[in-house]
Amino acid sequence: MEIKPIAYYYTKLRSKFGVPRQSGLVPELQGKVVLEPEYCKPDAVRGLGGFDYIWLVWGFSQVGEEGWKALVRPPLLGGNSYVGVFATRSPFRPNRLGLSSVRLLNVDTGGGNVVLHVSGADLADGTPIYDIKPYVEYSDAHNGVRCGFVDNKEWRKLSVIFPEHLRALFSSDDVEALYKILELDPRPQYHDDPERIYGMPFGGHDVRFKVSKDGVLEVVECLALSSI
Repeated sequence: MEIKPIAYYYTKLRSKFGVPRQSGLVPELQGKVVLEPEYCKPDAVRGLGGFDYIWLVWGFSQVGEEGWKALVRPPLLGGNSYVGVFATRSPFRPNRLGLSSVRLLNVDTGGGNVVLHVSGADLADGTPIYDIKPYVEYSDAHNGVRCGFVDNKEWRKLSVIFPEHLRALFSSDDVEALYKILELDPRPQYHDDPERIYGMPFGGHDVRFKVSKDGVLEVVECLALSSI
């Protein structure tokens, strides 16, 4: 079977660095799914606007060409413990497919395009979408079930210092999303150098920050990407 993208996802996170590690962790982060010309037919999304959530089947397009791995190191386990790839959502899979549940904000079929406005996605800008399905609560939600190693771990959120003069470079909605992304600690889990400056492309800026040993993230500068 050969599959090809039916749409592409667009957001202000240009690279995989900073992308939330799971969907739903940053509900303030918005983006849009734009259907390709071949599938850009209002009939194809008729009735979809009646659902609050949808499933996106997508491709890990920003992962290198190295092959799949039987054992991987989930960030939630600190990047030091190995588990089987099929017990994780790691990108190093045989077919490099991802699955995300996102909130559907609006279905726009005007102007000759079909665009789905969504929030809470864990995808980078330009991610190919291979399928779209409605989320159905009675069959897709399973409360009180075991979730493996995830049950015993939780993300340690960081305290964020975001100076006012740097926040002023972004809209209020973008600032809210940025806060939530930075709180989740976008660094690789094996990095713990308080002097290191990290850069995260967001919209038209490179958001640069450092993280202290006691879990405080400070945004030190935001450079226009055109000047880098």
